[in-house]
Amino acid sequence: MRLRDRETWVILWAFVLLVLMAVIRSLGGRSGCSLVISQLDGSSLSRVLLMEVGKWLGPHLEGLSLPGSSLTEASLLALLPHLTALRRLDLSGLDSLFMSGAFLSREEQRQQVRSALCGLEELNLSHLRYLSDLTFNRLTSCTPRLRRLALAGSHIAFEFDPYRGCPAGAARDSSALLSLRNLRRLLVEQSSTLVALDLSRTSITPQTLRTIAQVEGLRLQELCLQGSKELTDYSVEALLQHQAGLLRLDLSGCTELTSRAVVAVARALKNLQHLSMCQDWKITDKGVDELVSLASLRSLELSECTHLTGATVVKGLSGPTGAQLERLAFRSCTGIRDLEVFSLAQLCGGTLRELDLTSCIYLTDLSVSAIVTYLQGLVLLRLGWCKEITDWGLLGLEAPTRREREPEGPSFTRTFGNMGFFQPPKNPFPARPPPVEPVPPTMQGGASLLALGGLQELDLSACCLLTDMSITQVLRHRELRRLSLALLPEISDASLASVASHCPSLTSLSLNHCGRITDAGVTQATPLLARLQHLSLSHCDITDR
Repeated sequence: MRLRDRETWVILWAFVLLVLMAVIRSLGGRSGCSLVISQLDGSSLSRVLLMEVGKWLGPHLEGLSLPGSSLTEASLLALLPHLTALRRLDLSGLDSLFMSGAFLSREEQRQQVRSALCGLEELNLSHLRYLSDLTFNRLTSCTPRLRRLALAGSHIAFEFDPYRGCPAGAARDSSALLSLRNLRRLLVEQSSTLVALDLSRTSITPQTLRTIAQVEGLRLQELCLQGSKELTDYSVEALLQHQAGLLRLDLSGCTELTSRAVVAVARALKNLQHLSMCQDWKITDKGVDELVSLASLRSLELSECTHLTGATVVKGLSGPTGAQLERLAFRSCTGIRDLEVFSLAQLCGGTLRELDLTSCIYLTDLSVSAIVTYLQGLVLLRLGWCKEITDWGLLGLEAPTRREREPEGPSFTRTFGNMGFFQPPKNPFPARPPPVEPVPPTMQGGASLLALGGLQELDLSACCLLTDMSITQVLRHRELRRLSLALLPEISDASLASVASHCPSLTSLSLNHCGRITDAGVTQATPLLARLQHLSLSHCDITDR
């Protein structure tokens, strides 16, 4: 980097910090606030900013998150004793704190931090490469009343210590890694308060999961095990025997699970409210009807479970104890068709708020008609890559039928097998009629997308049949915050101008690969989008101007 560029960067960074300091001072005295500051480092400017946080927000700050930062131990330890009201602390990814192994190594430091963090309820230690038994023990000894603990993606030795060549935690606390023995010790000590645990992407084994589930007095309400590829149906059954009070369970990416795990969840967790089993490719329709028959279930995510058809979901919801779903995700479930969407819309019309049907490639305008007719309480709708959706579906109109072309006389084929001079002989046997699939009733002159008046997020990416005709007429949602119109080659500056005029609350807008969006359209639209934070225009007809 050239000297001039470096000086410019320092000046800009100093200006940003000065603005942040002014904002922090303006928040002083407000109770119950949370703060997220990213990209802090060990510079003097960052230290001054943290000092301002402690001075003006210390007794009132309830949440602190420092994503993407590389703070020094001294900077954080100078701040923490001032945060006496802190309830949520996010140190995920802050490897710089734990790399040396000396974090909180002095007793006087631990006493100061313990007096400030004695009321901490949520601690996020995810994605830490250098978290060890010693640093974990020191930090958690300052937080005696934890309710939620996240260790997702952190390096945990569940069974074997590669540095010592023996079972993890067998000898003494390690200075190089976090062992199962130490994690279990914390669970035993704080079993009376701990209700949520996140062990996603930690390579947890079936035996380890059984050990954690059997901790005496531990009554988890939330458990996240995303990406735990070694877990089996039997390990899930063992978990549910000891933790039957779970309200939220995330088993996404556990690719060895089958429908047997679905049945086990449905029969063991009678008070389950949220379940995610995305990317569990071996799951079929079996057991899903029992699952959606749970009256307490509010959120169900089965994205990328490619063997699902949705018929059993409809069956379960049609029962007397069907769930009152508020969120439903079927992304990339290609077995979902118009008939299932039509039935689901009727059954969930009064409660559903979020619906994700991204890449359900066989959906047509009939599904759109059902959604806008029965699901008018939606705040989130994702229909990206549903390439059969047209302008007529968004407008709530019946598509005009094309007249079939009548034969114009004899025609020649490539093989000249039948040139039209002679009629082929009639088949003496009656032709067998092709099987007819049930089709939902046709909705003519139904509601348009305007019926979803409370919509806050909409994804129409790669619905390549959409044009300005529908976008300019139906995207008029005052509360819409996130909108994706990427990969729509037929929309132009007219659509952008209309969106900017009628969607003033937008904070994120994606127009990638919309080749007819130009400089003039962007120049005209951006002054109208005062709240816009993210604008994606890659592969548009945009120049450096």
